[in-house]
Amino acid sequence: MPPVSPDRWLLIGRVLRPHGAGGLLRIWSYASSGHSFLEAGTAFLRTEQGEVDKFKILSVKPHKNVFLMKLEGLDSLDESERYRGALIFVEKGSVSRQEDELFWYELKGLDVYLENGEFLGSIEQIIYTGANDVYQVRRGEQEFLIPAIDEVVREIDLEKGKMIISVLEGLLELNDI
Repeated sequence: MPPVSPDRWLLIGRVLRPHGAGGLLRIWSYASSGHSFLEAGTAFLRTEQGEVDKFKILSVKPHKNVFLMKLEGLDSLDESERYRGALIFVEKGSVSRQEDELFWYELKGLDVYLENGEFLGSIEQIIYTGANDVYQVRRGEQEFLIPAIDEVVREIDLEKGKMIISVLEGLLELNDI
């Protein structure tokens, strides 16, 4: 199996733990729905030891605040235990973008500007919080945490590689920038 390459693979979730005795996996999805997994059809699981295995995705169903995923060839608790903590990748071209959906890899590196045109920095990392993502924006030694909410993020232009944000009161101190 070839190594996971950011040019070819899309990180789409993480295995939390096995679920039951039949080989189901309890997963945390980075996608907005289970549809992305089913559309991809094939998942590549990278274990915590760095091994990558390929599986056909048989089903993905919501379960409380996570998803349950059934993969071909994982039929027991012992088999699925091996993938506890594994990262789930799919081939980039195998999933389509839903309306108004952006992939994290498209956002990383975007230049972030305030509405007045002032450069804030570039998105270095995206932090998933459950409620909303948070963009870690860095300019030199300065770091800013920007919530990915409609009240703050005003425009994203992937072609120009930039994001425009509105500053909510208390979000940034004037002497921070």
